Amino acid sequence: MKIALLGGTGPQGRGLALRWALAGVDVIVGSRQREKGERIAEELTERLGKSPGGITGMSNVEAVAEADEFVILTVPYGGHRATLESLKEELKGKILIDVVVPLAEDNPKKVIMPPEGSATEEAQAILGDESAVVGALHNVSARVLDNISTPINCDILMCGNNKKAKDEASPLIEKLGVKVYNAGLAVSARAIEHLTAILIRLNSSRETPFRHAGIKIFPENES
Repeated sequence: MKIALLGGTGPQGRGLALRWALAGVDVIVGSRQREKGERIAEELTERLGKSPGGITGMSNVEAVAEADEFVILTVPYGGHRATLESLKEELKGKILIDVVVPLAEDNPKKVIMPPEGSATEEAQAILGDESAVVGALHNVSARVLDNISTPINCDILMCGNNKKAKDEASPLIEKLGVKVYNAGLAVSARAIEHLTAILIRLNSSRETPFRHAGIKIFPENES
């Protein structure tokens, strides 16, 4: 399996690239500048050493074209709309896993939702029905993703309007060693993305004894 990570040169994208490569997935790190994608891919490959999956770097357009089916978007929210609009044609027929949260540029403890209601809904509106958008991995700390020596410490809430796309995306996400829960239609992203700002606030508070906590779902009668 070969996937593309757009924004794979950032902290969250790097962590995901490392973990998927360790799980045997071939990862293409996409960047607006091909040279930057290649450089980051080399750095990640050197860090991993020999791994079941490979990491290569390309431009965003090339990365989407090379992806078998899945494209993961991890760009900062400021580049969310522009990235999707520039790749709308290339993304036709692909499944986009949107990890982006619309955090305020001047305050990461606050979200500013777009008119569509959430980043996930914005992505689906931009791409239209020819691409399926799945919102997922919003609530995982970039620091947790980067610490590949330890398991990811949270569950994943996934949403989207296309059930088939969610059913196909779930096994890929579970390769990261996490449990995935279908949280419903794309409108659920309004709550899920808001949770990220709440987690950032809790993780940065002097009143809490932790720094990189996530969301965990506990079944009834399980502690």
